[in-house]
Amino acid sequence: MKTNPKTFPKDFLWGGALAANQMEGAWQEGGKGWCIADINRAQYDLPPDQRYNIEIDTAYVQKAMQEDDLLYPKRRGIDFYHTYKEDLKLLAGTGMQTLRTSVNWARIFPNGDETEPNEEGLKFYDDLIDEIIANGMEPMITISHYEMPLNLTINYTGWYSRELIEFFTRYCEVLFERYKGKVRKWIVVNQINLIFHESFNHLGVASDKVENLMEAKYQALHNEMVACAIATKRGHEIDSQNEIGMMFCSNLTYPASTSPEDNFWNLRHNQMEMLVGDVMVRGVYPGYALRQFEDKGYDLEITEEDEKALKEGTVDFVSLSYYYTRLSGEIFKQDGLGQIPNPLLKASDWGWAIDPIGLRYALNVYWDRYQKPIYITENGLGAYDKVEADGSIHDPYRVEYLKAHIEQMKEAIHDGVDLRGYYPWGPIDIISCSSSEMEKRYGFIYIDYDNYGRGTGKRSLKDSYYWYQKVIASNGEEL
Repeated sequence: MKTNPKTFPKDFLWGGALAANQMEGAWQEGGKGWCIADINRAQYDLPPDQRYNIEIDTAYVQKAMQEDDLLYPKRRGIDFYHTYKEDLKLLAGTGMQTLRTSVNWARIFPNGDETEPNEEGLKFYDDLIDEIIANGMEPMITISHYEMPLNLTINYTGWYSRELIEFFTRYCEVLFERYKGKVRKWIVVNQINLIFHESFNHLGVASDKVENLMEAKYQALHNEMVACAIATKRGHEIDSQNEIGMMFCSNLTYPASTSPEDNFWNLRHNQMEMLVGDVMVRGVYPGYALRQFEDKGYDLEITEEDEKALKEGTVDFVSLSYYYTRLSGEIFKQDGLGQIPNPLLKASDWGWAIDPIGLRYALNVYWDRYQKPIYITENGLGAYDKVEADGSIHDPYRVEYLKAHIEQMKEAIHDGVDLRGYYPWGPIDIISCSSSEMEKRYGFIYIDYDNYGRGTGKRSLKDSYYWYQKVIASNGEEL
């Protein structure tokens, strides 16, 4: 009898994942314009589980552009713009065969609406991509990862403005042409389904520039998906070897109770979390979404040309970030999302539930639904790390977390899931996406900076670095 594999495939890709806005720094060098991440303000006065970016209006934007850089850690990152050669050597030292990173849109089109790209920005990524390849790692490039030029939210309304379809597809085409033959794996938009949490970072829609913010978010998401589809089709035309994928933030929930109401609420929640995948993989809007828009009174502009573009620009693979799960139920809808933490699960210092089986669950759901190759393009544990007197950094909590998730990845492969690669988040410490702090660390490589940028910048290897070396060398058999 035929059986599913019980081990990782021989060509499984072990890597790591990073983002330009959280590491590069040099925010005003090389002709770069202001981007959305440059106004992500640190909020260290709040408890760790509340240090998240809020809905943003134009007054916030204007104020942020006048405030001290010290309050905006992503402006300095980890100085990767100047240290990338040394950092890439350290990353390659784990044995990883691939590295996911992003291009900062504002380095290529500083205002977003130019007709010609900034050559100095392109030259930086020429050198970076060449260096990734020279270190034996295959690049996976994210085209949009919270780096929208700020001009597109100030003088337009972010993705709510249809003009961005043309601006973004022009940007994508520049990258596809420039890196043809060097980059073959692309994610068009990072965590594209995040339109509630992190929504300004993603969509660039200032809350005071639209009448109905939730309706505007879905219209913005539609415009973005149309742009992705046009770009995907063009990317395939430019290089037939391109693999172009979409990326979820896996936010699938479990029912909060056994009641029919909670179970149906949970079904609806999970359907809407998969809306983007249903459109970008299948090329059409699903019926449940049309019902949801009708029930909410949302009147979206979806043209025949849009529908044609969506059908013609479907993706080659599905990828996901996975960090935690929550419970969903009709009785909790007063918080807006109808979600609560799972009391049965332990959580990180930032309140993120630790649920390795949830990863296996998500992989099975996405595989059953789409039958497309899957990559895990983010997964990891944000934690406080301590440097010992002898300079060592012991992080058994990180090893335990990753080990448990890799075990569930293997189980998913045994379930029949076509899982192609694993990219742990932040293999070198970077500024946190959600809370803009340095001391929420994910990396195998420690960087001597605190939340205020104080420190030497020295890179040190944690215990998890040597553990990951063994995992890769054994193709996931030695955990």
